[in-house]
Parts: sequence; structure tokens; C-alpha cells
Amino acid sequence: MDRRRVATLFKALSAGNPAPETELKYGNSYQLLVAVTLSAQATDASVNRATEALFRQVKTPADMQALGEEGLRKHIRTIGLFNTKARNIMETSRLLVAEHGGKVPGVREALEALPGVGRKTANVVLNVAFGQPTMAVDTHIFRVANRTGLAPGRTPLQVEQGLLAAIPARFLQHAHHWLILHGRYVCTARKPQCPTCPIARWCDWAQAAGA
Repeated sequence: MDRRRVATLFKALSAGNPAPETELKYGNSYQLLVAVTLSAQATDASVNRATEALFRQVKTPADMQALGEEGLRKHIRTIGLFNTKARNIMETSRLLVAEHGGKVPGVREALEALPGVGRKTANVVLNVAFGQPTMAVDTHIFRVANRTGLAPGRTPLQVEQGLLAAIPARFLQHAHHWLILHGRYVCTARKPQCPTCPIARWCDWAQAAGA
């Protein structure tokens, strides 16, 4: 997809939602890190339900240490893989206190060194908490990038790199959220809403389907 077409597509997405935000609920960068860690293979809605009470009690890594792993499990047991996530979050909290003064680092390498924090999680934290123009490729963004022709790729990393190369700089800060929300609510996996899609006219898949 040529850059002029990409720019027009993102103008259309931005017109409908000029300042998109994550649907995860959090109060600070540490709570965001915890929420994103919990969201792996879980919906944002399920994470928000689990963290509503948790985040009233836990606002810092030290608070999490005081709560303890068993206490954390009680809050998140409705979320898939909660035992593994609880262990990772507790160890991450320990490392944040021991090595980062209780603060979430704004550097990719430091984030990815934390247990349970992969490239996607790091990208979300860097984008949302630190304002960096990163691209966290989840299943929604992977689908939208391939369907539309924005950045076809076989792996999340290929799609991420393709999107970062294709999207004009002025759109990069919010591009992650525009694409994830579009994939979540419009360009859905089973039944994409092409007739009402705001970017269908620039989408390879919609045009091929005659939508």
C-alpha cells in the first residue's frame, strides 16, 4: 500500500476517534504493566473486572509484595493462566523494587528483562505510559494489517516492522490503538463489518470482496 493511501486511511480512522486510548483501566505505569501482563490470552473486560478491587489495594510494586502471591491469586483467579501470571508479576515487582527504585523503566531492554514481559507487552507500556510511537501487534492488529494490505506479514514482528515503516510519523503515536479498536469492533475475525467500515475503500480485502 503506497504512503498516500496509508495516510488517507489513517486520516479516516483519526476522524472517528482523534485520541484513542487503551480499554484497560489503570492509575499509573505500574498498574498498566500489571494489567497488560494479565491481558495475555484474556479480554480487557475480564482484566478490568479482576483489577478493580486489586488496584484499590495495590498501586506500587511494594504494595504487591505486601499483598503476596496468594493474595494476588485470589484477585486474578478468573483470568486464564493466573498461576503463571501471579508468579511473573510477583517476581517483576521484586525486580522493580530491587533494581529500578520501584519505578517502571521506560526502556525496552529493561522491560523485556522482566518475567512475563515480551515484546508486545513492552510496546504497550512504552506507547501508553511513555508516549513512544511503538506498535504492539496482537491478533487484531495482525489481522487488520494483513487484510487491508497495510503491512502483510507472516509473524507479528514482520507486521510490526512493516507498520512502523508504512505509517506516516504524524499517525504513529495513536496508530496502535486505532488498529486494535478497528480489529476489535469493525474488522472482526468471523464477520468483518465491511459495509459500514470507514476505511473499506482503501482496504485490499474489502475491495476484492466487492464490499
